[in-house]
Amino acid sequence: MKILVVEDEIKTGEYLQQGLRESGFNTDLARNGVDCLHLVLTDESQYDLIILDVMLPGLDGWKVLETLRLSGKEIPVLFLSARDQVEDKVKGLELGADDYLIKPFAFSELLARIRTLLRRNQKKPESTSIRVADLELDLLKRRAIRSGHRIELTAKEFSLLELLMRRRGEVLTRSLIASQVWDMNFDSDTNVIEVAIKRLRRKVDDPFTLKLIHTLRGMGYTLEDKSSS
Repeated sequence: MKILVVEDEIKTGEYLQQGLRESGFNTDLARNGVDCLHLVLTDESQYDLIILDVMLPGLDGWKVLETLRLSGKEIPVLFLSARDQVEDKVKGLELGADDYLIKPFAFSELLARIRTLLRRNQKKPESTSIRVADLELDLLKRRAIRSGHRIELTAKEFSLLELLMRRRGEVLTRSLIASQVWDMNFDSDTNVIEVAIKRLRRKVDDPFTLKLIHTLRGMGYTLEDKSSS
C-alpha cells in the first residue's frame, strides 16, 4: 500500500513517514499543496491514501482536496490537522475527505483509521496466489511451489515468505519483519531474523539456480528476480 503524507512541519512529517514505513506502508512525503498535486496528478504510481494537513504554505489543504476531487481523483483522504473546531471537521468532510483526525494524536489511532479506510476502499479482492519468477505462493492452501516442486514450510516461514513476496523488490528492515511476522519490537541482540532467513533460503533458493532472496548488508532483505532486471 502506498501513502502520501502532506505536512509542512519537518519533524511531524518525518515522524509520520518513518512510523508508516516501519508499519509496512510505502510512504512519500510532500511539504506543500503544490507538490502534493504534482505527485498525485502527474505521477504514474497510484496512491492508496493521502494524509493531508490543512494549514499548508501557499495552497492550503482545503484547496488541495477540492482540486483533487474536481480532477476526478477518488483517493481516500484523511485530514490530520490542529484545527479542532466542529466547523473545520464539517468543512473537510463536505469537501470530500474520508476522515478527520486532530493533532496532537496517538499514532496507534492514526494507524487504525488508515487501515479502516484502506479496507473500506478496496474495490476488488486480493488474489489468492502470489508469483515471483518460478516461485508461487498459494494463500488459500498455504503452500509454496517452485518449478513444480512443493516446498514444506512452517507457519512462520510461510508468513515470512508471504511478506517478502508481497513486497517484492522492496528492502525490508529487520524491525519491519519482526513487527509484521513475529508481532514484536526488534531486539538488536537477537538473531531470530537472520536464522529465519537462512532456513527459508535453504528451502526456497538453495536447490535452484536462480536465487530470489537477497541480503543488503546493514539494510535488510529483499525478494526479487534479478535475472529480469
